[in-house]
Amino acid sequence: MRSVLFMCLGVATLLFYSAALGSDQKTLIGAPANKPPLVTPITNEISLYKNADDDGRARGTTLQIISINEFHLGTDFIVEFTGDFNWELDLYEDRDYYIELSLVKPVYKSLSINYQRIYGTFANGPINQFGLRLSLFRGA
Repeated sequence: MRSVLFMCLGVATLLFYSAALGSDQKTLIGAPANKPPLVTPITNEISLYKNADDDGRARGTTLQIISINEFHLGTDFIVEFTGDFNWELDLYEDRDYYIELSLVKPVYKSLSINYQRIYGTFANGPINQFGLRLSLFRGA
């Protein structure tokens, strides 16, 4: 789990650093003025939580990384990364994690095709998900 955490922190650091460099244009990687940018950040977040149950008992700590970026390579698609890394949250495991990697292809207005690959301590191996996504409040 330690190597997975360091890999995720490295990717998040690179994305945040790149977003800061391109923040004037809202692009990570620039493009000529007459073409759309290669990468447009949607959201890149790192959160740290202290957890408690309903009775107020401490339930450990969670580090959450979310990175959602739109790519333009001949066509538009969205790449999403979500990772939850927990310490002392589960009663039976000292550390656990949940990682979700998604590739989303907008098809028509608010409808997209979605592929997700999920990793986590709760599963014996990676899980693949294929589906449709309806974005109810998609911005203009």
